[in-house]
Amino acid sequence: MAQDWRLFQGGDTRPHKVETWPAAPPWRRFGDDARRRDRKRPLPYLISDEDRDVVNMALHLHRPLLVTGRPGTGKSTLAHAIARELMLGEVLHWPVNSRSTLTEGLYSYDAVGRLREASLKRRADETAGTEPDIGDYLRLGALGTALLPAAKPRVLLVDELDKGDVDLPNDLLTVFEEGEFEIPELARLGEGKTVQVQYAGSREKIGITSGWVSCSVFPVVVITSNGEREFPPAFLRRCVRLDLKQPDEAQLRRIVTMHLGEEVGARAQELIADFVSRRNERELATDQLLNAVRLRSSGVRVDQDVLDKLFRSLNEVDAQ
Repeated sequence: MAQDWRLFQGGDTRPHKVETWPAAPPWRRFGDDARRRDRKRPLPYLISDEDRDVVNMALHLHRPLLVTGRPGTGKSTLAHAIARELMLGEVLHWPVNSRSTLTEGLYSYDAVGRLREASLKRRADETAGTEPDIGDYLRLGALGTALLPAAKPRVLLVDELDKGDVDLPNDLLTVFEEGEFEIPELARLGEGKTVQVQYAGSREKIGITSGWVSCSVFPVVVITSNGEREFPPAFLRRCVRLDLKQPDEAQLRRIVTMHLGEEVGARAQELIADFVSRRNERELATDQLLNAVRLRSSGVRVDQDVLDKLFRSLNEVDAQ
C-alpha cells in the first residue's frame, strides 16, 4: 500500500511508463485554463478585523503598507487579495534581492542594444543620420509603472524588501513622497518631447513627455519583510505597519477547507493538530501543512516518517 504512490523507485528498476500522472494540487496548476479558473473562483483572504482595519488605514492615507510576519502568513497574498476585491487589475510585482536598485524598480534602458542597432544601420547604409527610437530600448519597471497617471491606483507588491541593499529603503523615500520620477535619458531629448515606452505587465506602450512620470493617485504599495533586518526610522515613519500573526488551529482548518474542500478539511484535524504542535517548536509555513493534507487526500500513507520530511523547519540546515 505504501509503495503505490511512489512513481520513482530508483535502484535497478526498469524504465516504466506512468499511465496516469498525479493530479496537481489547486495551487500548483499552470496554463491559461488554470489561471482563468482561478480568477473565476478566487479564494477568500482570511484576515482578522484588526488587521483589516490597518489595511484600510493605508488605503485612506495613501501610504505604503509594510507587512511583516513569518513565512506562510499571507504577506504577499494580501496584495493580490486587495487588487482582486477592489478591482485594481493585475498586481505589479517587484521581487527584491541583494542587487536590486531604485532605478531597476523604476525603469531599464538597454543603451548597449541601441548602440549596436545604430552601428548595424550605419554599416548597412540605411537611412543615414537617423538613430533607433530610444523608446524601443526603454521599459518601465514595476514601481515606474505603478506611478503612471491613472484614474484608479495600481497595486504594487515590493516583495522581501529586507533582502535588498541597506540603502534601498532610503532611496525609496523620495519617490514615495513625491509620487514622481525623472528618466534622464528621455529628459535630455528636450522639453515637450514625448516618447512611447513599454511598461511592466504589458506589451503596449505609453507616452512619456519631457522624461517625467508623475502619478495622479498614489498606488497601493504593499511591502513585505521577513524581519531579517531593521529599516531606518525615516522609512518606517512613512509606512503603515502590519504584523501578520500565524493562523491558529481554527484558521488553519478554514484554509485547508478553502483549498481542498469540506470533506478533506473535516478529515485533516489530526494533521492540523500535529502541525500546530510542531510549529510551537520550530519555524513552519502553512504551505507545508497543505502539502501534507494534499498527499493524504491523494491516497498516500502519510506516516510519521513522511511528516518528518514535510514538516522540516524552515531554518533547518542539512548536516554536511
